[in-house]
Amino acid sequence: PEKEMVTLLINVSWRTEHIPVMLETLKEHEVKANFFIEGQWSKENKSTLKMIDEQGHLIGNHGFNHTDMAKMTAQQIKEQITKTNDIIEAIIDKPVKWFAPPSGSFTDTVVKIADQEQMETILWTVDTIDWQKPSASVMINRVMDKVHPGATILMHPTPVVAEGLDRLLVDIKQQGYRVHTIEQLMQETR
Repeated sequence: PEKEMVTLLINVSWRTEHIPVMLETLKEHEVKANFFIEGQWSKENKSTLKMIDEQGHLIGNHGFNHTDMAKMTAQQIKEQITKTNDIIEAIIDKPVKWFAPPSGSFTDTVVKIADQEQMETILWTVDTIDWQKPSASVMINRVMDKVHPGATILMHPTPVVAEGLDRLLVDIKQQGYRVHTIEQLMQETR
């Protein structure tokens, strides 16, 4: 909580058209983000997933088909996680170590199963609520009003994020924060 760093959690389970613009903005700002990818999306968008990985962003697991994991059996939860890991790992040839439950819905069982798969479960502390289609300025103000040391900022590949990401990153940096992956954020070194 004392580290002057934040991270972007970009949950991907639909769309691809805004990802190239977002990647270009991240590259211009020399920022690495976290892309939590749905398994079904991965199967249908292999080249986009490879592009995200090749640019050095962290790839995480977002379940197979964006279902409510809090309402699933242990076996169903395990299938959602392992099936997605298998798909992503086959595409990018790297182990997946981070898990973001769809819609932030989880139980102790979800976290335990992810842990059994040698994965850390992550949630957001600041939400852009970009899926409600706010203006870019509303989305940016929403984040800037709540940004704090160690913030995990949730967003999706939506038109408002594609439009507002550049200004958001400028504003975050002007507040004295660095922006990096969840792995960098969680390291104890400063």
